Amino acid sequence: MTMHDEKTRFVERDRNWHPPAYAPGYKTSVARSPQQSLVSMQSPSVSEIGGPDFSGLRMGRYDNDLLLNFTQGQALPVGERIIMFGRVIDQFGKPVPNTLVEMWQANAGGRYRHRNDNYLAPLDPNFGGVGRTLTDEQGWYRFRTIKPGPYPWPNDPNSWRPAHIHVSVMGPSISTRLITQMYFEGDPLIPRCPIVNTVNDPDAVETMIGRLDMAHSKPMDCLAYRFDLVVRGRLQTYFENQ
Repeated sequence: MTMHDEKTRFVERDRNWHPPAYAPGYKTSVARSPQQSLVSMQSPSVSEIGGPDFSGLRMGRYDNDLLLNFTQGQALPVGERIIMFGRVIDQFGKPVPNTLVEMWQANAGGRYRHRNDNYLAPLDPNFGGVGRTLTDEQGWYRFRTIKPGPYPWPNDPNSWRPAHIHVSVMGPSISTRLITQMYFEGDPLIPRCPIVNTVNDPDAVETMIGRLDMAHSKPMDCLAYRFDLVVRGRLQTYFENQ
């Protein structure tokens, strides 16, 4: 096998990383788990494995700055200011340039700006909780935001979601859109979360944890967390939509 073949061949990911569809500890999975056998799909079409091309997509001034994008720079949200950054790469470490990375999150109190979120924490009038950006030629992306708060959810009498940021990355084609969550290094709620505990492999959980990066933090301003996204192969980041 040539060096070129080694760097372009497909390496299948370990499907044992994915949690079972039926996970009684995560109660909503009981009703959502399949009741019939899975159906094999045909190979993807050319339109599914090619594009879209985001290189010409124009971003707004504050699209990747959640401190400013909801108020267009007129006011700041409440909370701990952070930088979230990393690279989108393939299984061999090759960057995925000009791909769309989107994120959404709760505010510092743990509440989403969503009509169905009834948590008693207040909405922040200066925080929308969504952002987007394109990776550069080396696959780097960056967001500035506030650290989201944990929040309770009715899985059992005292279930809490760890602080987390939802991330969507399109990858090299429409068929490779992947969705995951970034948790924060050292959060004691991570091993207590029923959703996290549906993932049986500790290595898979580790791929969803953003690492504190003091070298990229800004003194007297904000901490930085690095979260790399591997979009295919054995070392792929654990994604909830696969």
